[in-house]
Amino acid sequence: MLRLALILAALFPNAARAEVRAVLIGVGDYQTLDADLKGPPQDVALMAEVLVSRGVAPSLIQVLGATDAAPTHAAITKALEEAAKAAQPGDTVMFYFSGHGAQAPDISGDESGGMDEILLPADAFVQDGQVRNALTDDNLHLWARGLLRRGVAVVGLIDACHSNTGFRAVGGAGVARSLTAAQLGLPDSDAAELQIGTSLPADLPGDHVFLFSSQSDQRSFEYPLGTGGVWHGEFTLRLAEALRSLPGASWRQVLTATADAMQQGPARQVPDGEGTLLDHVVFAQAPGSGRFAVAAGQVQAGLLNGLVTGSDIALYAQAAGGDPLARTTLASVDLRKSLLQDNPPAAAGWAEVVTRPPPAALRLAPAVQADTQDYADWLPALGAGDPGPADLVPILTGGQVALAGPDGVLDPAGPGSTPRIRPEPGEAAADATGRVLDQAAHSLRLRAVLAGAAGRSLTGRATLSATYEVRPDCGTAPPRPADPASGLHPCDTLFVTVTNHGTTPVDLSILYFNADFTVSPIWPQRGRSNRLAGGDFARAGMRIAKNSPPALEELFIVAVPVDPDLDRVDLTALADPATDRGLASPQVAWFLDRLQPDVTRGFSTKPPLVLLRQPVRITLPP
Repeated sequence: MLRLALILAALFPNAARAEVRAVLIGVGDYQTLDADLKGPPQDVALMAEVLVSRGVAPSLIQVLGATDAAPTHAAITKALEEAAKAAQPGDTVMFYFSGHGAQAPDISGDESGGMDEILLPADAFVQDGQVRNALTDDNLHLWARGLLRRGVAVVGLIDACHSNTGFRAVGGAGVARSLTAAQLGLPDSDAAELQIGTSLPADLPGDHVFLFSSQSDQRSFEYPLGTGGVWHGEFTLRLAEALRSLPGASWRQVLTATADAMQQGPARQVPDGEGTLLDHVVFAQAPGSGRFAVAAGQVQAGLLNGLVTGSDIALYAQAAGGDPLARTTLASVDLRKSLLQDNPPAAAGWAEVVTRPPPAALRLAPAVQADTQDYADWLPALGAGDPGPADLVPILTGGQVALAGPDGVLDPAGPGSTPRIRPEPGEAAADATGRVLDQAAHSLRLRAVLAGAAGRSLTGRATLSATYEVRPDCGTAPPRPADPASGLHPCDTLFVTVTNHGTTPVDLSILYFNADFTVSPIWPQRGRSNRLAGGDFARAGMRIAKNSPPALEELFIVAVPVDPDLDRVDLTALADPATDRGLASPQVAWFLDRLQPDVTRGFSTKPPLVLLRQPVRITLPP
């Protein structure tokens, strides 16, 4: 703990002291449980760096698990007690945990489902049907309540999960940060799934915010990053990037940016948050504007900051404002540094990402057979697959091919929620496979290109906003406000109202990315103008199909500022993979060029773009 604090003090000697105290816990090595993780030691070190960059004094950060301080139950309890004792009214205490979560039989009797949500320290073990040395939601609740009653704000960041739904990763990369009852040797339970946040009641006194790495029915994953194979939790990595690049943002904006970045990553998980501070500015505002320092021809940031080889970069003389001195490309990206393709001007001290490179061709993992049925017709069509990191994992199950995400989890949202390759009448297995994989390649590339073109606009700085309403069950009742990420049912009608708060007119397009890899154009309708002047709004609706299986889908709201020298821009044409570039507008043609996986990755002028991304969870009625 002390060693890391000294290192941080040396790296950031001028960090502003702030009355923010942090207890960072990363549990990678378990002393008894056969459940080691690779990411937590890197997670806590990364989070400590981020906090210092935001003005938190290294001496006020206690780190367990990065170096020589074992995150045992006693050590964690001591660190929490010390932080609580030292905190004064008006201070903030942050609790961060990276490691395994689980559910265990409730001892106190306060859980209606009969289960406690627990976090597992390094010395957790199972004895007599109970998990010993666990941190329960009851423990954390009492600790937080004691601080809040004294006027100390509490921030909780949890990169672990408690899902016990039996999701199984049958291929792909990544390790889940949860242990089932069976893995812990505990008796099975039919208890309802609960997230640790559900035991922190809404009437907690004082100011608090809690961010969780996934929904209560999802698992949280860690993955290797870059060629060096350094592991990080997906949530921690994206959260750190958002905290670095969003000075002055609220916790809700940070959560939104984190969720946006995770939608582009390998995990099928959606982070969540709650608390009275969600709409308050994050403590200790970061300096600068999200630009990265440049020294000795290198950008002093890398994979850990979300940079990608081939990204287009603008170079500046100062950390905020001003005109770009030059533009170039990232020739190579390591974990913490990036090499520029061209020598920067002598006055260039800061770099900012303009666009990200076009995505690579679809990468398919080797097929994984989950049962003993005959798949002789399917295997030749799927080929040998790519043994490295992949976009999709083919799982042979129930006589069909399911295309799981990179985490290899089959049907995470319920039976049938992982898309299957289903031949159309008269279609052979090889033809069906080619058709669906072409759809998947187009859908995944289009999502990545739109997100890359938007740059940092997708983090919540945009002048565009969207509100949502739902009319349930194919009914005619007036629609009511709704959060699409919380769950819609088949036959619900979703309405979205998009408002342009800026002064520049924009051309608005709305695309819906279905779980089966098709892309549906939602707005504008044929023949309708899609131009919004400053202060104008547009309203569009869509109905969830009656036979929709459980799924996690996504709505993209895209606005292109008007160019008076060009016609209206309608990006719904991008939904069709067969769109003819020669007949497209210049802006649409730019996107079509970027959708080609073998396109040259040099700098090209992008059409400015504002993007809002909205996850849509389809659930079945109870």
